[in-house]
Amino acid sequence: MTSAPRTARDFARIELTRAILSAARTQLAAVGPGELSLRAVARELGMASSAVYRYFPSREHLITALLVECYNESGAAVEAAESAVPRTRYRKRWLAAAGALRDWACTNSFEYALLYGSPVPGYAAPQDTIGPAQRVPQVLLGLMADVEEAGIPLGSPPVRLTRAQRAAVAPISAFVDGRIDDERLGRALMAWATLIGQTSLELFGHLHQGVLDYDVHFRRVMENVADDLGLPR
Repeated sequence: MTSAPRTARDFARIELTRAILSAARTQLAAVGPGELSLRAVARELGMASSAVYRYFPSREHLITALLVECYNESGAAVEAAESAVPRTRYRKRWLAAAGALRDWACTNSFEYALLYGSPVPGYAAPQDTIGPAQRVPQVLLGLMADVEEAGIPLGSPPVRLTRAQRAAVAPISAFVDGRIDDERLGRALMAWATLIGQTSLELFGHLHQGVLDYDVHFRRVMENVADDLGLPR
């Protein structure tokens, strides 16, 4: 079925939506997500508040749109970096993906804080955000599936998982149709937590004067994660 051609009104709506989101990101940097205001966005754009409300009926709708935009933006950056690496260069794929997320975060620190920082008071993310939020983790899961298929062992001998430990990763195991061993899945989750944790420690100032070269330290941590995952050099 062929979609109807876009009209001038459609393009105007797209451009105004982009302008509203851009202004909201500027406000995000100034006051944080908790103080995000549609009225302030309207003032910055020189619009009546009622006009902005036609595009985003509430602050919650605006935050959701920002989450979707930023998850998609960071996901696209990670996907592009990882897909540019030859498929059998497993360690390099991991390092490229991890580095791309950190690079995006350093360039968009306030947006990163919206995605991975403290929850916004009074806001509950709807289903619309789930797909975009999964883009970066899916890159890691795809890598783990390829490593599993290639028969590459983990960096240290696997442990015998308890029933409770297997149950803990059961939703993710079902999501990947059992293509990844539960032990490898558990380590992939730890890799993900380490990536987000390390990036957050750096961006939120918790490594200040403790680490003198963030680039060197980040690379070392991600190399250690790659060792644990068994990714060959």
